[in-house]
Amino acid sequence: MSARGLGVVYDLDGALPFGSMRTHARRLRGLLVHASRDRRTVLGMSGLVQGLLNSAPGTPVHYVSALPAAAHRPLLRLLHEEAHPPGALHLTGRGPLAGYLLGRGRAGKLQAMLDLMAADPIRRWVLVGDDGGHDPELFDQLARQHPARVAAIVLRSVAAPTPVDESRSASPTLGAGSVPVVWAPNAEELLPLVRRALDLTRPGSRGPRDWLLSAAERGNDSTRLRAFTEGNGVRALVDGRSYFTRLAEELDGTDADDLVLLLGWRADTSQRLAGTGRTLGELLSAAASRGALVRGLLWHSHASALTYSARQNRQVATVLRKVGGQILLDMRIRSRGSHHQKLVVVRHPGRLERDVAFLGGIDLAHSRGDDAAHTGDPQTAPLAAAYGPTPPWHDVQLQLRGPAVRDAEEVVRERWNDPAALVRLPWHLLPNRLHGVDRAARPLPAPLDDPPAEGSCAVQLLRTYPRRRPAYPFAPRGERSIARAYAKALDRAQRLVYIEDQYLWSVDVARTFATALRRAPRLHLIAVVPRHPDGDGASYATAARHGHAEALAMVRSAGGERVQVLDVENRAGTPIYVHAKVCIVDDVWAVVGSDNFNVRSWTHDSELAAAVVDDRHDGREPHDPGGLGDGARCFARDLRLRLMREHLGTDVDDALLDPDTAADAVRASAAALDTWHARGCGDRPPGRLRCHPLPAGAADLPFWRRGIIDPLYRSVLDPDGRPLSMRLRRTY
Repeated sequence: MSARGLGVVYDLDGALPFGSMRTHARRLRGLLVHASRDRRTVLGMSGLVQGLLNSAPGTPVHYVSALPAAAHRPLLRLLHEEAHPPGALHLTGRGPLAGYLLGRGRAGKLQAMLDLMAADPIRRWVLVGDDGGHDPELFDQLARQHPARVAAIVLRSVAAPTPVDESRSASPTLGAGSVPVVWAPNAEELLPLVRRALDLTRPGSRGPRDWLLSAAERGNDSTRLRAFTEGNGVRALVDGRSYFTRLAEELDGTDADDLVLLLGWRADTSQRLAGTGRTLGELLSAAASRGALVRGLLWHSHASALTYSARQNRQVATVLRKVGGQILLDMRIRSRGSHHQKLVVVRHPGRLERDVAFLGGIDLAHSRGDDAAHTGDPQTAPLAAAYGPTPPWHDVQLQLRGPAVRDAEEVVRERWNDPAALVRLPWHLLPNRLHGVDRAARPLPAPLDDPPAEGSCAVQLLRTYPRRRPAYPFAPRGERSIARAYAKALDRAQRLVYIEDQYLWSVDVARTFATALRRAPRLHLIAVVPRHPDGDGASYATAARHGHAEALAMVRSAGGERVQVLDVENRAGTPIYVHAKVCIVDDVWAVVGSDNFNVRSWTHDSELAAAVVDDRHDGREPHDPGGLGDGARCFARDLRLRLMREHLGTDVDDALLDPDTAADAVRASAAALDTWHARGCGDRPPGRLRCHPLPAGAADLPFWRRGIIDPLYRSVLDPDGRPLSMRLRRTY
């Protein structure tokens, strides 16, 4: 079918935050019931429409709703916030709002669609809606009466308590004749079915724009961050020792009027950053004493007696205050939240080519200074006993040079200039006052220009901020660009998603990966996670395993043997605590940050990540693993290979380049080590990977304990920072 002469009509009502009582009842039921096969979500419906436009440029879009005309302006604002493509909005409501709430409005929508057909008698229409209301009957009526004018019927499946196992391209209930009808529980699975039904081709690669969010897709008009920057040099620093060594070198190179900015979850003044034995406190103090402006925001944290870091962070603030620096303790977060961003920016006025930023998963804290041998950092922080007295610790940080450094600086400036009080509770205020901790931010110098281009990478800074009161001036409705970026990148995944993560919790996060696995039958998911939770408390560990079990059940249900979940150990057999937050898709898109794969990181705490798409193509076969014309990119492929080599104990890349053979190599290595442990004799095989068992979830607990564990997990371990309307629609 020719793409010329197509138009899109999208009935919005089933996807809006405000809907009929029937719609809300169904959403509430879906929120309370967590099924590993339930892939229904509104997330990505704007991408479905945009995907059709990419395949058929110039296609007009018309949005239809039974809301009254008074809702025109707020509905346009919502469409913009959720990054829907521009289009005409037709509001057909004529009576009281009660009619809309009762799910009425079919007649008005029918007339609006008939008017569109009459106004453009040649165009054929793609009718988009869902099967939870009157769309199936409405679209069927149009297709029967005007079969030549309806190109396809596209229905997001929401009505069934559990969705069908397979997306459908035909329907037993609609008698639309020759008009193709497609169903799926989400937009990502719908789009390829629609393209197939309309004989549309997926457009060729457009470079970073295919993978990185546009400014509109970020969903936050109040930030000064750019959509992304190009010409950046990016270097991955694997494990804390390599990061701390580089950071010490940069701090040593500061002079008068240089600017050192930092954000952190925890920092220890006594943490040694280099082989010389110098500590974080000494290096920052020396920089300030030379005249550098040292400024930072650390999470205020809860009491150290609860294994948090209030005392340690307060000590950093006190030490830097004595030498003219200023570290503020920031509690401007939701009640059960934290500031989890990890960032250091060093800028040199007049020497911008030396500017650098570091961000990722590594705190400036004890236990983080491990190296590739993974014998652990002798300066330890509390961790579960299973990891031993000096826990082995695996993590990743990025070094950025080039224009992205100015955006990294802007992340700090936005939080620094927030006029809201840093802390409000008296048990926070009093200790700070007793220790002389500053309560107000000193002004920062004027921003510098971009550093010069340094490399070949497009870099996009991604964040999570919750919606809270008082609102963040730079994100008044919150920001969930990390979640949105994953949804966009995974929509292009075809062959291999490689992740390393501290948690891998939450069905809401796992659903995004499961959808990709259902859509792409050749897609592998390889996930490296910790063997044990980070705490020993019985309730905490049980709740953590419950969330982990839910997520793993969902991805394994979707991908079967294509899903491998593994943990790692050192040569002595001690489990390595995986604290990294890394995802690499088809050797094109790579992201490293502070965010974990859970609802807390995607919605509730402050988080920061950098997505990277390198302009340089890797010349080794396969040249284009995903088959979409992107080609393997140097940074993403090199990072994946480096991490896999470390875990497999090999220096050879050949078997790891192709996604299928890489998956086979991982499976064989883990099986060999598991077998060696089971036999208890013979030479230890190379590699560190072990198969990660599916932990027991709440369903395996007695009923009375299940009633405690599930609320504990959802309210304390993995709280949701989205407005209720977003939770109900499973969107970000």
